Amino acid sequence: MKQSKWTQSLVQYGGLLAVLLIMVIVFSLSSQNFFQMSTLVTIANQVPALTFLAVGMTLVLIVGGIDLSVGSLLALSSAVLGVLMANHGWSIWTSLGVALLVGGLAGLINGAISVGLGIPSFIVTLGMLEIARGATKVVTDSQSVFIGSRVEWFGQPLAGMLLSPAFITAVLAVIVGQFVLTQTVFGRYCVAIGTNAEAVRMSGIRSAPYAIAVFGISGLMCGLAGLAQTSRLSTADPNGAIGDELHAIAACVIGGTSLMGGRGSVISSFIGVLIIQVLETGLASIGVPDEHKQIITGIVIVVAVLLDALRSRWGKTT
Repeated sequence: MKQSKWTQSLVQYGGLLAVLLIMVIVFSLSSQNFFQMSTLVTIANQVPALTFLAVGMTLVLIVGGIDLSVGSLLALSSAVLGVLMANHGWSIWTSLGVALLVGGLAGLINGAISVGLGIPSFIVTLGMLEIARGATKVVTDSQSVFIGSRVEWFGQPLAGMLLSPAFITAVLAVIVGQFVLTQTVFGRYCVAIGTNAEAVRMSGIRSAPYAIAVFGISGLMCGLAGLAQTSRLSTADPNGAIGDELHAIAACVIGGTSLMGGRGSVISSFIGVLIIQVLETGLASIGVPDEHKQIITGIVIVVAVLLDALRSRWGKTT
């Protein structure tokens, strides 16, 4: 049984890593500028924000929900962080605490309404997407807030390092997320809720607090993503992160997390993030226009969703 688990992990992660390696080889042969240490370091330091979003999204998808508000909550957390630091002179840690609080509360509201009232999460979080985007423009007065060096250190490699503190923190979030999902009662309940919520209820377990907590965790991840994005750009942009919710969902689905719930892996979602980032950077390195990059990225997302649907159908028939 134990050997079977190792075999499954090897197939799951090995397949994704093989796809990633093939993409690196193809783009390296297509462009002289791609396979360079500077390009690989740039890719690594561009993925933290999407990685944080994917960690939270993986847990939400596993319990059978979806969170369409993460891009707007990232922007709102970034705006709160930027305004408190630039306009009010707060420290980065106090400002980050408030940004995390805002993201976490918004996530809990998503969960409480969706789970508590039985409203589909895509409707609730679609509403939160608009609310958070509007609140972001109110907080920033629809102007970009420049912060500068006070926050740049988090998103850029420190002296003597290739990787930024943001990337290292994102990898730690992936490790903690995977541990919680696979080694704790909380994680096992999340998988059980996504697999068969009625069976969980019949066994005497109250599933609502777990499902609501998952949305809260997703909100907290949006706060960290806001810090990562703000530090990389040195600016809180009220129009930033538009469409990031789709990238986060795509990363999870590419990594094998099911849109039907009950199945997923935080590590696989992280590899999905890397695949998306390598795809976008590689296409840019060979001169593909932005509009064509969007089309290709969209095709990849559709193919990933189709594969997930086929995998779920195949799983029901075997």
